[in-house]
Amino acid sequence: MTSPSLTDTPPPPAGNDVHSAVSGKAVRPGDRIFLGFSRGSGIALLVIMAAIAAFLTYRSVLAISGDKANFFTTLDWNPTGVEPKFGIAVLAFGTAVSSVIAMAIAVPVAVGIALFISHYAPRRLASPLGYVIDLLAAVPSIIYGLWGALFLVPHLTGLYSWFDDYLGWTGIFAYGDGAARSLFTVGILLAIMILPIVTSVSREVFLQVPKMHEEAALALGATRWEVIRMSVLPFGRSGVISASMLGLGRALGETMAVATVLSPSFLINTSLLDPGGGTFAQNIASKFSEADEFGQDALIASGLVLFVITLLVNGAARLIIARRKEYSGANA
Repeated sequence: MTSPSLTDTPPPPAGNDVHSAVSGKAVRPGDRIFLGFSRGSGIALLVIMAAIAAFLTYRSVLAISGDKANFFTTLDWNPTGVEPKFGIAVLAFGTAVSSVIAMAIAVPVAVGIALFISHYAPRRLASPLGYVIDLLAAVPSIIYGLWGALFLVPHLTGLYSWFDDYLGWTGIFAYGDGAARSLFTVGILLAIMILPIVTSVSREVFLQVPKMHEEAALALGATRWEVIRMSVLPFGRSGVISASMLGLGRALGETMAVATVLSPSFLINTSLLDPGGGTFAQNIASKFSEADEFGQDALIASGLVLFVITLLVNGAARLIIARRKEYSGANA
């Protein structure tokens, strides 16, 4: 009997077997089940999103068609009047301003904490500190709201007076009197709420930086900060953007904490420190229970605007990540 040689290889599969082997299609029952489940889950998600969009659009058309004022520029909300007049100008302004303030405060602090945990803190300190940060993300919104109303608002009066003394001439930080139930306070509270989300995601991204990148920079004589600036931050830029968008999504849609802290009014104040203003989510939460059917349609119309803003923000984030991916070092 002759021993098998290297040339005695089995013939390749023919016909459909070759196509299945090359294309990677499911050929086992378990693979087919998993493929069907995954495909069904994706389709179900698209169907749910389409159903939500269709519902919001239908109810919004009913409301906007009955609005006797400009839906986008009116500074009033009275859908139950003899002539219904309501608009989202105040809500859009308040949502945008409070979210921008929150992002401006939270993102730099979150990135700093993430870098400290991942590259500076000793291991015995980094682990419990990371656990505490993750735990803050599980605190309910109403708890943040109660803390903001009972502790943060009374203790911000001194800061508001300082802003008025040194920056009041700008008009943006002018402060008269009264409780600090303003959009600036809401922004600070939202920054505290989104801080754990941005920190946790950024920390995990920074921990994925290839060690050889950092070691190569150190071998060239780079300092710790230069390693972070040249290796860590470029690699984690897209991840930080994703984390920021997650935080922004929560800031845009936050309801109970904002409703607890803010003193709502349909006015656009030139000063960020003046009480008043409103956000989409806060307005829906505070008015939905007492609204009639047309009033609910009006609130749903404002919810549609928030829905579209959220989609646009996430789409813009995806574009930014795609454009910066080649510079992030993620493909290295």
